[in-house]
Amino acid sequence: MSAELVCLGELLIDFTPCGLSEAGNLRYERNPGGAPANAAVAAARLGLSAAFIGKVGDDLHGRFLRRTLEAEGVDTAGLVLDGDTATTLAFVELTPDGERDFAFVRRGCGDTRLRPEELPEELIRNAKVLHLGTLSLTDEPARSATLRALEIAEEAGVSVSCDVNYRAPLWESEEAFRAACGLLLPGVRFLKVSMEEAALLTGFSEPEKAAEAIKSRWGVETVAVTMGAAGAWLEGFCPAMPAQAVDATGAGDCFWAAWLYARLRRRPDSLPFACAAGALCVEKRGAIPAMPTLAAVEARLRG
Repeated sequence: MSAELVCLGELLIDFTPCGLSEAGNLRYERNPGGAPANAAVAAARLGLSAAFIGKVGDDLHGRFLRRTLEAEGVDTAGLVLDGDTATTLAFVELTPDGERDFAFVRRGCGDTRLRPEELPEELIRNAKVLHLGTLSLTDEPARSATLRALEIAEEAGVSVSCDVNYRAPLWESEEAFRAACGLLLPGVRFLKVSMEEAALLTGFSEPEKAAEAIKSRWGVETVAVTMGAAGAWLEGFCPAMPAQAVDATGAGDCFWAAWLYARLRRRPDSLPFACAAGALCVEKRGAIPAMPTLAAVEARLRG
């Protein structure tokens, strides 16, 4: 049991707007999503072997999500279907420029209920990178499972990646978010954070200052700061590539999975490669359905 990239965290349904009904009501399209799951699929489409660890309900949504990951070539041996819970749902509302607002149905739902004893330890120990998000730290027992996965990776010498994810409705407070990050970040080697989240963590609104503060405080080796349509910073600034933005859902996950792919494949153009992948992602609705192939990213890089 092995995969180059093992992603742990939320796998859920994004209900994404797709026009109006004849009565003028908003229509929603069921899309598979969840930041770590998005990253797993993005990596698999680029050519990495990827696996996912998490929990969903043993319901029509959960079974759909498992089929989706399997169809993308993602190993689901670590995905638990639990008949005693429901699959997490997120309703997404889009602004005219493709940015998002969220409403969650999550309390007591699948992704919050992964237990430490359900972790496939061999899968984590054999990975090249374990990728985690911070939303799995909002509730027990998923919080303990996430921290246990971090311990297993550290014991095995597996590099840990993290995507900081702040969704205000899911945290008790900004202070609780910062405290949870403080538990995770000392074990992280590769970190992706948005400019807004970097400011929440450090108080700095400049990417370079925020990244240096994160490195200094928690010992993170590599910090990428994403700035939406402006681009990204990682030891230097890379402007965003031109894109016709439709839906930004999953774009950051796509960006980071592409960077991890480039790092593992020793590409010298890791940051432009990641920016090209992110640009492609925003041009389609949904998260997982919008993840680009390697050929598509390379074509965008060539212009």
